Amino acid sequence: MSTLSRSSTFSPAGIIPWLLNLATRMLACSLNMPEPLVHNTGVFVFAHVQVVETSVGRTLCPIRLLRRLRSLLRRRRSAP
Repeated sequence: MSTLSRSSTFSPAGIIPWLLNLATRMLACSLNMPEPLVHNTGVFVFAHVQVVETSVGRTLCPIRLLRRLRSLLRRRRSAP
């Protein structure tokens, strides 16, 4: 008869998928929706948020903002 060590039965990496599954089930039950629909909706929302963050990140890039600021300052100095 073998005994399981405590480290082999509990690992933080193994509990994360279980917690995500539990959260998905609880949300699906509270919204009265099937689990796959809740999961796919979450993936869809994540993809859209990622696209928005990427586009805003390009616009608000510190190097680009610095270049714009420098060009504006040059224009003001050269304007009469």
